[in-house]
Amino acid sequence: MKAHLLQRFWVTFSVYVVGIYASFLNRFVIKGSNNIPHCGPVLIASNHISAFDTIFLPWAVIRYNPLQMLWAPAKEELFEKTFQRLIYSSWGAFPVRRKRDVRAGRFLNDLLLNQKVMLFPEGTRNKDGKLGAGNRGVGKIIYDTRPTVIPTALTGLNHWKFPEIRQNAAVIFGAALDFNDLFLLEDRKETHLLIVDRVMQAIAALLSEEGVTCENK
Repeated sequence: MKAHLLQRFWVTFSVYVVGIYASFLNRFVIKGSNNIPHCGPVLIASNHISAFDTIFLPWAVIRYNPLQMLWAPAKEELFEKTFQRLIYSSWGAFPVRRKRDVRAGRFLNDLLLNQKVMLFPEGTRNKDGKLGAGNRGVGKIIYDTRPTVIPTALTGLNHWKFPEIRQNAAVIFGAALDFNDLFLLEDRKETHLLIVDRVMQAIAALLSEEGVTCENK
């Protein structure tokens, strides 16, 4: 799966517009961007604390990887209206049904052959900033596709209000995780849980380094 050049120009332009608000009118700090590989399949696995996450996380990634895409699954309700569908699709979002969506799963696996994808393993927003449990399905995706997994921690965005300025927030990209020991295990539920637990532990460690207290639910 590759996006055409015009779409990649559009996405890069869009995230820079977002970046003016995020990092220039506000103080959205980006840390650890050097941990993100420029090429190859990459899974950005982040906590989810605000609706702003899906807007500013692409800015943090594409700012240092211009003319690339950061694909993301999104709830199918966002694609019901034609204009919204065109906009979200142009930015690299694709619809996923709430229950098991085989078609979306195959598309996601195809993307992770050579593209950058962002996922929120918790599967829902936790506006209080607490870190929820990871979804086993994310562990299955990692087991099947073997991408470079970058644990990512977002802080502060759950307190932002638009269009206020001079607000503080940060995104921290951790070092790539090693799952080689878990990839030797059988493809089953318990293995998938071990994989996603490792992801969530890494995110929790990044949040702790930022002084954020997070209790896994």
